[in-house]
Amino acid sequence: MKDFIITTDTTTDLPASYVNEHHLGMMSLPYTIENQTYTWEHSLSEKEFYAMMRNGSLPTTSQANPEEAENLFENIIRTQDVDILHIAFSSGLSGTYNSCRLAAMNLAEKYPDNKIIVIDSLCASMGEGLFVHKAVMMKEEGKSIDEIAAWLEENKLHVVHNFTVDDLFHLYRGGRVSKTAAVVGSMINLKPILHVDNEGHLIPLSKVRGRKKSLIALVDSMEKQIGAWRDKNDIVFISHGDSLEDAQFVAELIKKRLGIENFLINHIGPTIGAHSGPGTIALFYMGDYR
Repeated sequence: MKDFIITTDTTTDLPASYVNEHHLGMMSLPYTIENQTYTWEHSLSEKEFYAMMRNGSLPTTSQANPEEAENLFENIIRTQDVDILHIAFSSGLSGTYNSCRLAAMNLAEKYPDNKIIVIDSLCASMGEGLFVHKAVMMKEEGKSIDEIAAWLEENKLHVVHNFTVDDLFHLYRGGRVSKTAAVVGSMINLKPILHVDNEGHLIPLSKVRGRKKSLIALVDSMEKQIGAWRDKNDIVFISHGDSLEDAQFVAELIKKRLGIENFLINHIGPTIGAHSGPGTIALFYMGDYR
């Protein structure tokens, strides 16, 4: 049986230290801000990126194309002679999964002895990161590539994503809310609660007034959705748009209400942050339903 490595993309928002420690292959989804394009290898710091957004810069992003995916996979196979388990950004939010699927198909004839399994995570940001983390833990426990792939397919809809944004303008720019809703909502300090649904799409759930209430609402939803997974969540992931104190507030509230002690908190990276904006707080865990 061949060894295998896990690959994913930059929309996982995993810390570079985690990626390096667990030897993950990383596909870079580029972003452009102020006419300069950046990648995983050559990126702005999150502080710089969000400062530019707060000053009015409007970044754009690009999906990976099949050629880029093929180059990543082929380089790994040629240099390491391993199988590949690739966990891709939600097909409901990007064409990246399809590019990776096509790349795997193109390489199947050229490298018949090397398996490439591509999983549509139906996840985003550190929800995708949590999904990758589960695969990493199983690999390090000695599970096979097929065992892990089967578990991922069976459990992907148990990865719960709930988040709130601080500025409705970025959701309006991405077509998630109307201009009227963005203007009126901003005037009355309305904060939406959103999630990623079973098709991997970004969907509004509810609205509350005020920042603190929106953060508490994230944990309220967690209490409802976690269900039978309550004692199985050995770690909870929280990502933030340069708003660490608010992320820590959510973690402390979870500790008090659910008794969970282990968290991985990190910035929302530019690829996701370009669409959610500064001040976004996102909460990810395993639950009964999304």
